[in-house]
Amino acid sequence: MTTPTTTAEGGSRLQLPPDARVGIIAGGGRLPTDVADGLSEQGHKPFILMVQGEALPESGLGQFEHEVLSLENIGSLVGILKRRGITHVVLAGEIKRRPRLGAMRFNLGLLAVVPLVVSALARGDDGLLKVVVRGLEARGFIVVGAHQIVPNLTAEEGALTRLAPSRADWKDIEAAHEAAIAIGMLDIGQGAVAIGGRAIALEGIEGTDGLLARVRELRGHGRLAGKKGGVLVKCAKPGQELRVDLPSIGLQTVEGAHAAGLAGIAVEAGRSLVLDSAAVIARADALGLFVVGLPAKERIT
Repeated sequence: MTTPTTTAEGGSRLQLPPDARVGIIAGGGRLPTDVADGLSEQGHKPFILMVQGEALPESGLGQFEHEVLSLENIGSLVGILKRRGITHVVLAGEIKRRPRLGAMRFNLGLLAVVPLVVSALARGDDGLLKVVVRGLEARGFIVVGAHQIVPNLTAEEGALTRLAPSRADWKDIEAAHEAAIAIGMLDIGQGAVAIGGRAIALEGIEGTDGLLARVRELRGHGRLAGKKGGVLVKCAKPGQELRVDLPSIGLQTVEGAHAAGLAGIAVEAGRSLVLDSAAVIARADALGLFVVGLPAKERIT
């Protein structure tokens, strides 16, 4: 039995039973490697199921027992996990593309979930993730969040950098936070940028990096010409399944925010991940940006 010693807002490590066999369904980015390393440090050697084209063996995941699974062969997912004796599952990392329906390999496992997946796709990314979690739980797996395995990745409340937000920055934070919650209610994205006390750009399908690149391009146009500063805010979507797809920032986010001319980044404390946090904070300090953890805002879910 898993001892639930933490929540998304907590900071304690989840206590796994000694006989737990943890499988990581790994997408792209650094998070799957951090989770795998965290499990290994606890004495639980994970099994990694790498999503083809997203997770890379050379990222460090290849040192662990692993298989590669294409999205088009997703019907084999449960069979692989059961064959490997998996009891607990962590979904970690980015999956940037959807499966090509015409190339999917149909089997009994896939046919069992197709109706659910089709309806979930119509509800957006978070709807799909909720279906995946419920489907795994219905088949006997315990789904846990990456933040429960490596809680030190979770953003703490308050300024994480030497520099803290100014009064003007806080106006931008409030505007961007409200905008991020609004698009989260529509399951569009998790981030927004505000400059001069008003939201000017919202995260869409291009993700945070694309959002920041768009802000950089907007700097010389119209009402933004000559304006300085601004803040990126990322937060969980209202009603989000907190065990998957928590908002995250990393070194690339800091570089993108600096290139876009922003003053800093704000994320929800306890509900956001700071990947490679020591390097992120050091780089933000070097570039003169702030990174701050916000208290979770009350919202209608």
